[in-house]
Amino acid sequence: MMKTFVLPAMMTALSIASPAAAGDQFWKSFADVGAVALPAAAYAITLNEHDKNGLYQLTETGFVAVTATMALKYGVNSERPNGGDHSFPSGHTAVAFASAGYLHARYGWKTGLPFEILAATIGFARVQSKDHHWYDVVAGAAIGEGSAFLLTTRLNENVRVSAAGDTTGGLISLSARF
Repeated sequence: MMKTFVLPAMMTALSIASPAAAGDQFWKSFADVGAVALPAAAYAITLNEHDKNGLYQLTETGFVAVTATMALKYGVNSERPNGGDHSFPSGHTAVAFASAGYLHARYGWKTGLPFEILAATIGFARVQSKDHHWYDVVAGAAIGEGSAFLLTTRLNENVRVSAAGDTTGGLISLSARF
């Protein structure tokens, strides 16, 4: 079901990202397409799963991420590396990570990881195209990912994976409800 959709989508996206075409205009176009394609893929996967509650959560995640990003953009009004306005935070990155984070939180890491990688590549593209500073992208990623993990519940509530760590070690916990 979902896996048959994810693999072709990932292969198409990766084939577009040819290293030979990695100029500034390429990265700008890559980010522009990705900022639309990731939310569209998240909606397509959710519709394919017939997940009505997931649709609500994805919409809510996107709304919160975009609203927070726009409030900061106009509240901070920092200068872009290319001379434009409203650099902080990156809206492309926030939208990409909101979509990828939703897929990860709702359907698990196997579905979410490829999209998380694409979202990170979109953030990289925004820096490469000189549309954002690295910290604009990090802030956009935090807003998108944070919105997703705060507003999205796991589809299968009976199985949970969590992680924790500090400077001396880490813990991965798996719990199941029977």
